[in-house]
Amino acid sequence: MTMSTTTQRASERITAEVTSWDGIEAGPGKRGEFGFRLGRREIGHLHGDHAAHFFFGRERWEELAAQGRIVEHPVFPGRHGPAARRIEDEADVEDVIALMRINYEDTKARGAR
Repeated sequence: MTMSTTTQRASERITAEVTSWDGIEAGPGKRGEFGFRLGRREIGHLHGDHAAHFFFGRERWEELAAQGRIVEHPVFPGRHGPAARRIEDEADVEDVIALMRINYEDTKARGAR
């Protein structure tokens, strides 16, 4: 099931939620992505309405991969840290927001720089 064209686009919905969090700055990146940052740390970025990319610590990456919530980043196969998530339906939008929140909270706990 794909998202309806009469509703808000996936990227718009994700952006509206993530930019409502304290300290988040958002904007276009150098490679066509749209990124979300807390301080100097990127918590994730979007490639249009179809893919989200993240960088998690090794333990968090392994936990989320085991749950089937993320896969290896296509540019960094075999590396634990860079991660990807397809966005195909409403459940994916909700989980991308949740994954961004996990990275946001982890970054805050480490002290955003």
